[in-house]
Parts: sequence; structure tokens; C-alpha cells
Amino acid sequence: MLAGLNAPLSPLRFLERSATAYPDRTACQDGPRSFTFAQMKADAEAMARGLLQGGLRPGERVGMLAANSYEALLAQFAVPLAGGVLVPINTRLAPAEVRYICDHASINILFGEQELIDPCRRTLGSAGLVETFVLIPDANGSQPQPHHPDSGVVITFEEFVAGVENREQEQASTRGLTYGVDDEDAAIAINYTSGTTGRPKGVVYTHRGAYLAALGMVMTHQYTRDSVYLWTLPMFHCSGWCTGWAAMAASSTQIALRAVRGPEMWRLIDEEGVSNLCGAPAVLTTLVNAEEAHEVTNLMIATAGAPPSPTVIGACEDLGIDIIHVYGLTETYGPTVACAPQPAWKELSTAERAKLKSRQGIAMVTSEEVRVVEQIPKHSPADVQLVDVPADGATMGEVVMRGNVVMREYFHNPDATAEAFAGGWFHSGDLAVKHPDGYIQILDRDKDVVISGGENISTIEVEQAIISHPAIADVAVIGIPDDKWGEALRAFVVLAPGNQADENVEASVIDHCRGLVAGFKVPRDYRIIDELPRTSTGKVKKNELREWEG
Repeated sequence: MLAGLNAPLSPLRFLERSATAYPDRTACQDGPRSFTFAQMKADAEAMARGLLQGGLRPGERVGMLAANSYEALLAQFAVPLAGGVLVPINTRLAPAEVRYICDHASINILFGEQELIDPCRRTLGSAGLVETFVLIPDANGSQPQPHHPDSGVVITFEEFVAGVENREQEQASTRGLTYGVDDEDAAIAINYTSGTTGRPKGVVYTHRGAYLAALGMVMTHQYTRDSVYLWTLPMFHCSGWCTGWAAMAASSTQIALRAVRGPEMWRLIDEEGVSNLCGAPAVLTTLVNAEEAHEVTNLMIATAGAPPSPTVIGACEDLGIDIIHVYGLTETYGPTVACAPQPAWKELSTAERAKLKSRQGIAMVTSEEVRVVEQIPKHSPADVQLVDVPADGATMGEVVMRGNVVMREYFHNPDATAEAFAGGWFHSGDLAVKHPDGYIQILDRDKDVVISGGENISTIEVEQAIISHPAIADVAVIGIPDDKWGEALRAFVVLAPGNQADENVEASVIDHCRGLVAGFKVPRDYRIIDELPRTSTGKVKKNELREWEG
């Protein structure tokens, strides 16, 4: 093969191609605003120029704290176009959690909605973090004006992209903008985990990985030029499962939905011809339980975050919705496994088919083999032998994976990276079985993690927040099944001497925790007991708590 003919891969190419092939077709719709592919390309270049004029250096991180919006989608192209690395931040985090990410990633410029930016400015300023805050338009398309800043420079998005003073400066700032990259293994984004083992970790995505993960989504979800994708999945979650890049690769139309509500989803399905969406089982429940729900003929939904119950899958199928169950982690660019439907399943009853579809499935087309293994230590924790469990649907092991759509590393965390890749494979921490047909099925999680509404919640973090309340002497938090959210939190608490079990204590604990962790991490279900069951070494027997029916 001749050297020099291969080009580095980058999803930036998808925007350039779509703008060339279909300049006047709708690329994105955000409330009353609509943008063509040509407009989106021009806006991406303007945003990139603004970043470069602001002094952005290659590899520097840029934060985005925003609900699903045109600007959040635009940043997935504009930031790497300027040579930067996008850091999408969970909009449900508390200001202290946002501060940690901005500090760890050394973020100097933060884009976002005013209602999300304002509560964070004071804590970021006190820590000497973030120099510039850029306010994006609201859901109605209006541009909010900055309030008196607590720290840093606060400007509007309009001002940011209009910073080119003359044509000569514009031409100069445009030089160097290219939709290709020199190094496909360079970072394109850093997505932070939910801190399931303490502090959240920054998962580094590369241009190559994002490109291939996007193409895997295109094939799995059957995106085409005529597809209309509705953003019910948060864009900040695993870079939106790489769907922004995937829909752009297929030149599909994307609709930003800032708040997931049943009536609005059905309006967009009916009026805009929505053909695809993604989300946790809670999104499916919201959709099928809405008064507006009705039969459809052209709607595919990919669901993940927690195993969907056969009940909700059956309810979707009764409406004509095609459900595909996918599985992955932040470390695998979102979905890397899909429950590929088999033709023979069409002959089964809805209940039988739903049971099969609730399994996680097999590796997607751009993913390498996904294994379920037993781990045999050799000489050190990093030196292990991985032995595949039999494909009998009964023997449980850990899910491990490797390949192009597995993270490059944990940002600034070599020890955690080495641990995660022990034996040369990424360790998911999820426990599963492999069925005779090769499909895997998750049965439990190796870590004490609860997945509620698609969000990973560390029970350790929640327990630390609860135990800091003066009325609580001991606590253990578990996940319990929930029809709407997939899982919900239940806290077993032992009261400190002098405190009585009443609604005031419970309300006080909830208010206390809201100041320490994000609202979705605060339990609403409490069980007051005399003593937590523990092992001889002091560990809480959470398996007993899960079986407790009190």
C-alpha cells in the first residue's frame, strides 16, 4: 500500500460534507429557530474564530453547561474545529460539582444558559476558575442579557461570534480552520462520569473514536437523509451518545428539546415527522403514558441507562414504536452493544419478544468483541488472566471490551486508567451472563451504582451527604426498581440519639442533601431502622437490605 494515502478520521468531516451536499436542508431546529446545514457550518466557523481570537490553544478545554440546544450541538463541531476539546457538563450538577470539573479540566471559557451559569459564577469565582462566561439564547430564541457578574467576563453568544471587527481580521482568523485533523487520536471531548467511585473521572474521546462510534449509531439506528432525530437524550451525556455526529453523518435533521414532556414530544412527532429518538426507560414511560399517545408507523427509539422492563417495551410496541435496546458506558462513547432484532422474533408474542429485547445484545458494527469473563489474578492487580464464561445464560462474569470505541484514557488519572484496562481490556464493572446465541444480559453491577433516569448515581456519594446530617448516625443507600425512572434511591438510616422518626427529620435530611449533591441524587424514600446489617469486617450487607420488605 502506498504511504500517505490514508487520512486521519474526524467527525468534523460530517458537517463539511452535509453543508456541501444539502446546504439548504434543515440541519437543526431549536424552538422557533431553524438552521440549514450551510448556516450551521458558517456558525461553527464563527464560533471557532471567536475561540481562537480569545486565545484558545490546541488541546485546551472549553465547557458547555446547557440543556439540549442549537449552541450545545454546534459546540460539538466548533470547539474541535478551533483545535479545542469540548467538556459537556451535566446540567443537573450542584455548583460545587461544576466547580470540580472546571478545575480538573482547567476550563477558562464556559458556555451555557443563564439560569445554569448564574448559580455557578460565585463558587467558580471564589476558586479563581473560568475567565469568560458566554450566555446562549433561551428556549424561546431570545438572547438573555448578562446580570452584574460575580466574577469573570460575562457576554452573550451573539457578542462572542460577532467579535470580528473587519474583513481582514476575519480572513486572518479563518486561516487554520480545517475540517481535517493531523492526529486522529487527539482528544475531541472529555465526558465526566458521575463519580461512582468518589470524584468523577474525565473520559477522553478521540476524533477517531467519535467518527467510528457515530457510524455505528448510523447503522444501528438506521439514520438517513430523511430521518428527523428528536433530542430527548441529554447532549451532555456521553457527548449525546455521539448522536449529534451520527445524525450529521447521515445529513439528518436534529430537533433540540430542552425539557422532556409527553405533550411536546407527541406534538413534534406529529408535526415535524420525528422518526428517531434516544433515552432512558423513563423517557419511554413518559411517552407512552401521555394522554396524546397514539399509534405510529415510523418511529424508532433506542433506549439504555437501565434495562427496560418487558412491560414498557410491550407498551411501546403496542403503539407501533420500534424499540432497540443498547448498552454502553461513558467510557465506550455511549452504546457499544445493541440487541439486534432477529427476523424470527416477529412470530413471537409481544411479551416473549419484549423479554428478548430487554437483553443488552451483541457488539455494534464498529465495536470489537464484547466478552463476559472471570478475572484470575496472576502477579499483581494489573496482571490478570481473563477467562470467558460459558455461553450458557447462567454463569455470571464481568463485561469487558476494547477497540476503537473505548476511551483513550481517564484525563490526568493514570492510576485509574491502568486499573480500568487490567489485562488489556476495559473493565465495565457490570456483571452479566452470555446466552447461547451470543447475546449478553446484565444481571447486576459490581459497583454500588444506581442508574435512575439514565443517570449514574454513586451510593457512596449519597451516603456521605446523608451521614453529614446531625440527626443521622448511620446510613446505607440502595437502588430499588421504579416503573418511571428504572431505579430509584432508598435510604436506610439509623437515627442519632435524641432524634425521633418523623416527617420533619426526613424533610430536613432532604434539604441538607440538596446543598451537597445534585437534586436527582437525593433520596425521597427513607426507612428508619435500629441497626444496619454488617459483615464481620464492617461492610453493610446491602443484599439483605434489597430483600427487606419493611
